[in-house]
Amino acid sequence: MSSWLQRQLGSQQTQLTATAVLSGAAVAGTILGYQALKRREAVKELKSSIPPISEQHKAQKLSEYGTATPPSMSKEDERSAALARRAQEGDYDEDLILEQLARNRVFLTDEGLAKLRSSFIIVVGCGGVGSHATAALARSGVGKIRLIDFDQVTLSSLNRHAVATLADVGTPKVHCIRRRLEQIAPWVRFDCYNELFGKSVADKLLGPWELESHGPRKPDFVIDCIDNITSKVELLHYCHANSIPVVSSMGAGCKSDPTRVVVGDISQSTDDPLSRSTRRRLKALGVNSGIPVVFSTEKPGPGKASLLPLPEDEFAKGQVGELGVLPDFRVRILPVLGTMPAVFGYTIANHVICTVSGYPLDYSVSVKGRDRTYDSVLSALQATAERLARDEAGEDAYGLRIPVSKDDVAFLLDEVYRGKSVISGLPSRVTLVPWEVPAGGFGADKEWLKEGQKYVRMDLKNLVCMTKDEATRHEREVLKGKKRLEEVYDKNILLKVEQRRREIEEFEKYR
Repeated sequence: MSSWLQRQLGSQQTQLTATAVLSGAAVAGTILGYQALKRREAVKELKSSIPPISEQHKAQKLSEYGTATPPSMSKEDERSAALARRAQEGDYDEDLILEQLARNRVFLTDEGLAKLRSSFIIVVGCGGVGSHATAALARSGVGKIRLIDFDQVTLSSLNRHAVATLADVGTPKVHCIRRRLEQIAPWVRFDCYNELFGKSVADKLLGPWELESHGPRKPDFVIDCIDNITSKVELLHYCHANSIPVVSSMGAGCKSDPTRVVVGDISQSTDDPLSRSTRRRLKALGVNSGIPVVFSTEKPGPGKASLLPLPEDEFAKGQVGELGVLPDFRVRILPVLGTMPAVFGYTIANHVICTVSGYPLDYSVSVKGRDRTYDSVLSALQATAERLARDEAGEDAYGLRIPVSKDDVAFLLDEVYRGKSVISGLPSRVTLVPWEVPAGGFGADKEWLKEGQKYVRMDLKNLVCMTKDEATRHEREVLKGKKRLEEVYDKNILLKVEQRRREIEEFEKYR
């Protein structure tokens, strides 16, 4: 063993290897030492660039989320706060309150307004949607409002926030809203939590109202205006499990059509991206329905706003997740038209006000109330499929099924063809009809027929909107007469149909 070791030590190759290792270690140590020195110099230079604090400067501590603490109030804010304290202690004329709420009083009746004034509402998320909802609740007479949000007012949020001003930039959203609304309705009691909602603090944040001498009161309603899916799912699941009435706002970003904002059960909001993600996670927790939501039926599409891509240089830096406000928060920018969060917020507030006061509500989720139109078009399409199957294959079409639902009909009529015939542009007596003879024909699928299911394949891209008269002619000349489309329609119509079919392909990504 010793002789082998002596031979290895005397080997020129071993000596060269040892020299290389020692040289590498020396170089690495030099480089690391140089980098450490550079870091110390950079930190020293950065610290020296910070100006000294003047005697007039009042240093403030940041919150646990790195946000600013509430600044000292102006003289006007101090007067408003003093008035609010007196009003909340009962030192405010009841006649003045009733006069301010006079329009709501005659609308909701005295009994309904009394229910509203004694109610306790929790708003989670005080951004564009939450601030408008809270403002409407306070102006309408809700007596107790708890605000929950960890974030602060930013300059970019002023385009959609209900009450924030330039002076509020950098301050917590919950205190900004409380301070402004106390100037409008000083008798309204606010309970502010500058915290991030999560299931670990749900019992505290959604617990009973216990301020001052007022006895514990459970919330009458929780309003979910969170734009982070994890927190949103935890909030909705907690409310559902504990039988707390809740209404949730889905995505207002990338929306521009206020006529498409509706209220319905979360199970019906199939085409909203935020709702789809939320619904899937809730289903995994055993919650399939029973949560009212405000959502838009407007579809994404070419030329419309969408989630902005992250710049390539940010990807090159690595760890793009660290760009978020907090872990699991969205990093990319979601374009928001300033008017749409207000529409969502007021719709939510309207739902809560009417529900709490006992005012009758009768929502219809279907766009523009066109249920009967969709049923009629679907029945006509079913009849067309049966007729074409009989004429082509001579087979019994009784019991033939088509893979098209009423939602598909609504999608094609309203979103793709805008409720008008692609041939003439007429909006009346429209129907759907196959544009071309499919490769497999109109007969029942042979493979499924062996399994006892009479089913015909039908691609949504192959369905076009026409008037009933145009559809009859198209069926006679193209689908049965085997004429080429170019023989029946001019170039402009063919281009328009092709454009609509490309739109269907694009829309299908979001369905």
